[in-house]
Amino acid sequence: MRLLVVEDYSPLRESLARGLRDAGYAVDATGDGIEGLWYAENHPYDAIIIDLMLPGIGGLEILGKLRAAGNPTHVLILTALDAVADRVAGLDLGADDYLVKPFAFDELLARLRVMVRRRYDRVDRAIRIDDLEIDIQARRVRRAGQVVALSAREYALIEYLGHRTGHIVSRTELWAHAYDELAEPNSNVLDVHISHLRKKIDDGHARKLIHTWRGQGYVLGDRR
Repeated sequence: MRLLVVEDYSPLRESLARGLRDAGYAVDATGDGIEGLWYAENHPYDAIIIDLMLPGIGGLEILGKLRAAGNPTHVLILTALDAVADRVAGLDLGADDYLVKPFAFDELLARLRVMVRRRYDRVDRAIRIDDLEIDIQARRVRRAGQVVALSAREYALIEYLGHRTGHIVSRTELWAHAYDELAEPNSNVLDVHISHLRKKIDDGHARKLIHTWRGQGYVLGDRR
């Protein structure tokens, strides 16, 4: 899953980006409102975290422009402003959630998980395909009841494929949701990660769940 963090206080921005990457997310981060709007308009994020007080343009203006353009990406407002009027303004403009500073990082992660489930119309905390279980809350994968040890990037790939179960996911789409601006798009890193993931998920099982559609992309489970 790929996130955008727009927060002007650099220690908090860097801490959030580091913590979210450690939790398995691909993260783009900026402290400038104008740059944040550009990122949000030009990348398919699974969720966006926006501070209200930003240089350039404020968080509410970014949110308003995104919603006016029909951008449905889920947005969590992160701010030190605790007045009811501020929260109402953000929610009325189309924010999906609101978190007041200071906050517990675990609560932020929980709220992000809820927003991602909503984005992909998921109610349950787990995605199940045959004997594969992807536990979104615990960020843990089991095959035939056995835990599959995955790296953070491998988990990000299998979770996104799980949200798109049965659909062909192109390399471009998979890259856009599992890697951030720091990744090198011309490298073979995606091929390497998919190869490792296929070995961990499918080796030793009669039924293979990760399929390559040559020239089109990847499918988890049976194609719909």
